[in-house]
Amino acid sequence: MVPRATIEAFDAHLEACGLAFDAVVIGGSALALLGVTTRQTRDFDILAPILPAGIVAAARTFAAEQRRLGLELADDWFNNGPVQLGSILPAGWINRVQRVFHGRALLLHALGRSDLLKTKLFALCDRGTDLPDCLALVPIPNELREAGEWLVLQDANPYWPDHVAATLADLARRLGHGG
Repeated sequence: MVPRATIEAFDAHLEACGLAFDAVVIGGSALALLGVTTRQTRDFDILAPILPAGIVAAARTFAAEQRRLGLELADDWFNNGPVQLGSILPAGWINRVQRVFHGRALLLHALGRSDLLKTKLFALCDRGTDLPDCLALVPIPNELREAGEWLVLQDANPYWPDHVAATLADLARRLGHGG
């Protein structure tokens, strides 16, 4: 899906349903709404708040309508998959969010740059699938160092700190930060 076009259409759908929603989006959709990437995504990961039943139902109905139009959209395209990240992000993350979409029924914020970078680097270290997004964010050495200090605390595996250091060193090399 194309994030901006999809969320604009979903905004109109919510308005027609008489619903409104304010949320924090992360992941690839947040990067697209920020203009960091132009790639398609498969979903909108909502960090907060927990999706109310009415919004979940509206998102499913919207997905079904989009499929009838020939667009590929899963029923759970608008989801709380990453909600657990809210409890481990650095304190005050909610005060650092930035508005990325303001429609008639939908208001979306993304994490501030430092927090968003941490979530993408965590995904890179954990899943190994977010390298293009991390490169697109073009973190500077100080941002990588700060994120690394947070990242090493996110897993109790004794090999995790070395894995994080190696992953961030590889990213720094790809970004031309020496080494």
